[in-house]
Amino acid sequence: MPSITFVAFDGARRTVTAPAGATAMEAAVRNAVPGIDADCGGACACATCHVYVDEAWRVAVGEPGDMEEDMLDFASDVRPTSRLSCQIKLTDALDGLVLHTPERQG
Repeated sequence: MPSITFVAFDGARRTVTAPAGATAMEAAVRNAVPGIDADCGGACACATCHVYVDEAWRVAVGEPGDMEEDMLDFASDVRPTSRLSCQIKLTDALDGLVLHTPERQG
């Protein structure tokens, strides 16, 4: 089961696990990770699960698709490593993934 470490804007770290095939957003919601609101429930219809992929994981996670890019326009403080956690599908290869949460969601 892949583990994901969420790092809050203040540096607080929280590591959770989730089954392969789940999304990073689902893992965050199931484990009440602060900073992930997920208002749309994972439908890529809001930007309230915005995260920054740690630079060490950027290539492994990949780039956002077109629909995700459009939704990121509604996020606050978008950066080159911005992703919507509902669009990051967990695999065993992503075990140890590090995601940073913004100070506030869109």
